[in-house]
Amino acid sequence: MPIVVNLDKMLVQRGMKSKELAEFIGITTANMSILKSGKARAIRFSTLEAICKALDCQPSDILEYVED
Repeated sequence: MPIVVNLDKMLVQRGMKSKELAEFIGITTANMSILKSGKARAIRFSTLEAICKALDCQPSDILEYVED
């Protein structure tokens, strides 16, 4: 898949656990796991905005396009 989710890297850089982020932005840990694994087929802008706010980052820090 050409879109790579770098959420794990950002969590490590910020010293935050995925469970903490899920609670902070108001999603389930199951949905957080789906996002982190790159298996999500879509993400709401409001969720992306909340992640960026919580991690003090830009969307490009989390989502990356990589050609096959």
